[in-house]
Amino acid sequence: MDASLDTIRSQMVALLPRLRRFALSLTGNRADADDLVQDTVERALANLHRWERGTRLDSWMFRIAQNLFIDSVRARKRARAVVSGPLEVAEGVATDGVRAAESHIAFGDMCRALGELPEDQRSAVALVLIDGMSYRDAAEVLHIPMGTLTSRLARAREALAVRVFGSAKGA
Repeated sequence: MDASLDTIRSQMVALLPRLRRFALSLTGNRADADDLVQDTVERALANLHRWERGTRLDSWMFRIAQNLFIDSVRARKRARAVVSGPLEVAEGVATDGVRAAESHIAFGDMCRALGELPEDQRSAVALVLIDGMSYRDAAEVLHIPMGTLTSRLARAREALAVRVFGSAKGA
């Protein structure tokens, strides 16, 4: 096997946690996120010959995941994906019972609010605020101008504040 292919495959494996977080933010549940990640990796490996050396592998794979997700939404003839099933709670958020319960409720509220955002805003939040991707890289993954990305993030932040806290910041 070609050593450069081994290197690329190793980089893909290293990207799996980030890709899974992104997929979870898009789909809203662990099973669908895992399916999306698997489909993304399969598509990436099948089309590895199309990846251009010198371009960012993570951006390329996030773009594949984004496109697969959009395709699945369109296939179900929905304008946007609806988060269904129980929301998953991060382990170890708090150490005592009261804080654990409050964290559980707050996390659930935030996940539900994130799931209620339009898909374009949810994708922007997932890439920038959850994954920590730069605005430039996120705009590239989503194939949108940076100004559009910042607008989507601003609208998403405001909508999340209203849904979770009852009012927009500064209102």
